Amino acid sequence: MPGETFAVGKLPIDLLQILLERYGGHDERLVVGPRVGEDAAVLDMGERYLVVKTDPITFATDEIGWYVVHVNANDIATMGATPRWLLLTLLLPERQTSRVLVESIFSQVGQACRSLGIVLCGGHTEVTYGLDRPVAVGLMLGEVDKEELVQTAGVQAGDDILLTKGIAIEGTAVLAREMEGQLVPQLGTKLVARGKRFLKQPGISVLRDAAVVCRVGRPHAMHDPTEGGLATGLWELARASGKGIVMDGASVPIFPETVAFCRVLDLDPLGLIASGALLVAAAPEESVRMVEALALEGISAAVIGTAVEGPVGVQVRTPDGLAPVPIFEQDELARLFGESA
Repeated sequence: MPGETFAVGKLPIDLLQILLERYGGHDERLVVGPRVGEDAAVLDMGERYLVVKTDPITFATDEIGWYVVHVNANDIATMGATPRWLLLTLLLPERQTSRVLVESIFSQVGQACRSLGIVLCGGHTEVTYGLDRPVAVGLMLGEVDKEELVQTAGVQAGDDILLTKGIAIEGTAVLAREMEGQLVPQLGTKLVARGKRFLKQPGISVLRDAAVVCRVGRPHAMHDPTEGGLATGLWELARASGKGIVMDGASVPIFPETVAFCRVLDLDPLGLIASGALLVAAAPEESVRMVEALALEGISAAVIGTAVEGPVGVQVRTPDGLAPVPIFEQDELARLFGESA
């Protein structure tokens, strides 16, 4: 309707689908184009595929340089590819930007790139009118052998749905860093300090997770649940593949720090931004090997559900039967920050 506005966060999925179908481009070298649920675009470069992803960091200001490298690299890895090159657009707030701030962000980007074998190869930096915090936008490029490409749309009926580590790792880290003043009085400094460390332990990167999974088996799909949390990540898997997903709520791993932060701030952890976990769809006999191999690398993983033939959607198995899982069109973190503002 005229004058309609949207809350902070992702656009509604149905609207995004319409826009992508109406305005998205296609050519003979575009293997994976603009689609709801797919983590990156894929271009045919001859012998190999080039995988391309862009993602911004807007919620977090602390360690924003570290975030922007890892969240973009994650989406390259979920396609079975290796991240190689990064272009960075850095928008900085007027009257708040100092040499110290800029040096700090570039140092974080440099350290994260070196840790993953990525080259910072270009971008754009400016002090921007109207901003009250830095915004970092990454454009990541990676490569994959054609036969090794993995797509979100590849989920097959009967697949196990695996989740590595646990839900809302990124959200927990951001809450600890951005909402410390509200959390410490009720939970204490030690618990909040543990939450701050979630950025690197268990960490928001899924590169190792994806590498192990691809080494020991053939995943039908991988996906990085980000804004909208696990619930939205599962919906994106279902929508991209045209399958239904039945989640076992009791099997979903969740950290005690996440539970505590969400209780204090009245958030639903299923809808809290979730970089750091990897969703994998694989045949049951493959998923067993994947879970075992991940464990040997010190990465926990659990089967949290099953893919079924339609209708498209996500349900959760409870003691009272199946119940629908909502789509969090606004991430719980965005809702919290919007209410705080």
